[in-house]
Amino acid sequence: MVRIAGVDLPRNKRMEIALTYIYGLGRSSARAILDKAGIDVNTKSDGVTEAQAVRIREIIEQDHTVEGDLRKETIMNIKRLMDLGNYRGLRHRKGLPVRGQRTHTNARTRKGPRRNMMKKK
Repeated sequence: MVRIAGVDLPRNKRMEIALTYIYGLGRSSARAILDKAGIDVNTKSDGVTEAQAVRIREIIEQDHTVEGDLRKETIMNIKRLMDLGNYRGLRHRKGLPVRGQRTHTNARTRKGPRRNMMKKK
């Protein structure tokens, strides 16, 4: 099992897919990393040698922000918006949709389950 950026990659998957298990890497960035490392995209994660894994780790450390650093950065960006008190920050603070979606009927994921009014007899 290959461990890259603190994540155990799944067994028996193509490396292009296995790298997407790392937070911050998608299909296109995974493909670019493998091209830069000189590894075939269709190589299974079980078939990666230790030298190849080291090359992938080095490329990710140099060119990409992933996992903990990226999570910390996004949380800090949201906190910055909330501290500024602008519209997006207020929406984050209230737990409502941030990007202009309607809230009259939908937005249950963001608002949480419905709070029912007391039913009268």
